[in-house]
Amino acid sequence: MANTITLARIPLLVVVVLLLYLGSPQVQVFTALIVLLLIFMDTLDGLVARYRKEDGMLGSKLDIAVDRIVEIVLWVVYSNLGLISVAIPIIVIIRGGLVDTVRSFSLIWGETSFGMMQTKWGRRLVGSNFMRSIYGISKAVAFCLLALALGLMGLWEGTPKAGLAQAILAVAVVLSWIATILCVVRGAPVLIEARTLLSDLDAKVTDQTAK
Repeated sequence: MANTITLARIPLLVVVVLLLYLGSPQVQVFTALIVLLLIFMDTLDGLVARYRKEDGMLGSKLDIAVDRIVEIVLWVVYSNLGLISVAIPIIVIIRGGLVDTVRSFSLIWGETSFGMMQTKWGRRLVGSNFMRSIYGISKAVAFCLLALALGLMGLWEGTPKAGLAQAILAVAVVLSWIATILCVVRGAPVLIEARTLLSDLDAKVTDQTAK
């Protein structure tokens, strides 16, 4: 059930993208609520997994993969729509490619992607509830406000409320950059520890081969 919820986010993401590009301003405003649902489903699948005791390696990897898909697609779409700088999706894609490559070895290591961290400070930056929450909230609010700003700018264009729409966009852009910085900060420990992790893994594989 949990994995079904996780995978269901992909078709919903496609719906969001279509509405952002093809919907009227009113529809685009409504799309902000669908974006909120899309993000909430990431929390829902975790709750269901723990309740049904379905949390495992497959669910962990699917959750990370779908999270990355949702995040990258939305950043690219918002950039293409001219709402945020193209630098944001570029940074997120580079960070994701490097970090996810290192994390892919956690399967061989026998750990979850967060559990593979060795240092205390690394675990705090990458997997602590505080860091995960502040990153998730800033990203979620940015995604929703960007969709809302897109619709309101269309609805209120040429009216006295146009300035309010621009203000909402400005807040969304600031939150987008905060989320991007946090994305890099949370990925840095994985890359810093990568040399030790992969060296230990090489030694472990060599020992097993020798036996």
